[in-house]
Amino acid sequence: MKLERMIGILSILLQQQKVTAPYLAEKFEVSRRTINRDIEALCMAGIPLVTEQGPRGGVSIAEGYKIDRTLLSTSDMQAILAGLRSLDSVSGTRRYAQLMEKLSAGASNLLAGDQHILIDLSSWNKAALSLKIEKIHEAIVSGRILQFSYCGPKGESRRTIEPYDLIFQWANWYVWGWCLMRQDFRMFKLNRITNLQAEGFFQKRPCPLPDLSPERVFPVCYQVKARIRADFKWRLIEEYGPDSFTALEDGWLLFSFGFADRTSIVGWIASFGSGAELLEPKEVRQDMREFAQGISMMYRE
Repeated sequence: MKLERMIGILSILLQQQKVTAPYLAEKFEVSRRTINRDIEALCMAGIPLVTEQGPRGGVSIAEGYKIDRTLLSTSDMQAILAGLRSLDSVSGTRRYAQLMEKLSAGASNLLAGDQHILIDLSSWNKAALSLKIEKIHEAIVSGRILQFSYCGPKGESRRTIEPYDLIFQWANWYVWGWCLMRQDFRMFKLNRITNLQAEGFFQKRPCPLPDLSPERVFPVCYQVKARIRADFKWRLIEEYGPDSFTALEDGWLLFSFGFADRTSIVGWIASFGSGAELLEPKEVRQDMREFAQGISMMYRE
């Protein structure tokens, strides 16, 4: 953990030029004394860190310095490069590859990276998403307020937030920040954000990391049982794993899994067409019946 934390400290210093010890302590969830020991260890390793006192003081790396590649092994550098390349796939720039060049001090054998690990975090709407990520990242670093229109299941609203983190989770990008409307920390999916604008500056407040555990984000409220046609086995494995179903004597599959809300159950079962029958919960079977009747009425000549 110490080596990983030291790499993280170096990465932050290379990107932000100067940071304070309390900021690093909060970022890595350790004490300020631990950060001071890490800084001393980096200095002993030959990395010239400059510490300035006062209101505008902080820790920084001496101008023009490149990190000696002997600090990390070849496999360490290759693993880091794979992650940095994935960030370049989002931004559409070479910013993180250039960071890697600083970390490896121009070692071409390390920069080749592990060719067997290819990570692309971009979405099909890459051009628009990259612009949002760049704009949000700039706002986070400079402490600027963001305003945007947000489209959600309950309609569209205008939001104003203090942004703190960009998060890639559940195959999507999100921004985590303080929502002035809700007066609480909220997470917003970038693909639902439009009309994004940076406004004035804000004073940063203590920001907890979001609890992204499945139990917190997707609490099980409905235990679903359904008969699924066997030719959809690939979907069950891909979406919920091979333990989510058992084979029935008639060749169909008995699916069992927990869902957070009944609306998603209806949409998910309907996506199979005639290849799935919802067995439980019974109240959601009624929802399926009403959904099917509505579709039938819409397409009735």
